[in-house]
Amino acid sequence: MQFIVSLITMLSFSVWSMGQSEVLPADTTLLQSPDSVSVADGKQELRNGKQINEMISFAKTFLGTPYKYAGSAPSGFDCSGFVNYVLGSFGFSLPRSSYGIAELGKTIKLADVQPGDLLFFKGRNINNPRVGHVAMVVEANEHEIKMIHASTTRGVVIDNFKASKYYIPRFIKAKRMEYVRPPAN
Repeated sequence: MQFIVSLITMLSFSVWSMGQSEVLPADTTLLQSPDSVSVADGKQELRNGKQINEMISFAKTFLGTPYKYAGSAPSGFDCSGFVNYVLGSFGFSLPRSSYGIAELGKTIKLADVQPGDLLFFKGRNINNPRVGHVAMVVEANEHEIKMIHASTTRGVVIDNFKASKYYIPRFIKAKRMEYVRPPAN
């Protein structure tokens, strides 16, 4: 635990993602597993606080944006590019692929998802067990789980997972991210 705290407080550090390393400035915020330190300006950050609502509101501003293979800008997004762009706009850094993002956070039961959680799915080939798609939960209750994502055919949309004949059989896992900021100096 002390090792993680030391990493967060260093002037710069290295993040290993998908076998590549990139040096990030000290003020960069990382998505980490809930098992790691969860400090924001010296305080525990609330799970469903104002920041998650702001992220969801920001994500919704891109509804209707077209899908673009390997897209990570408002001119066009793929699924992981969309999640990266939204969270990156709030200072968070994560792997570029849906498969890489799926390695972060804590796996949770589908029944326990909350706004801000991420859902992971198989891609177009339902027989391939590998993660190929990611979506962010924007609303969840006993009747529906609304998720925002970049669809290959419809661009950025909100779908009800519980009513989707396409996504239900492709569901792999749900993850809860801990949005961690380096402590203030």
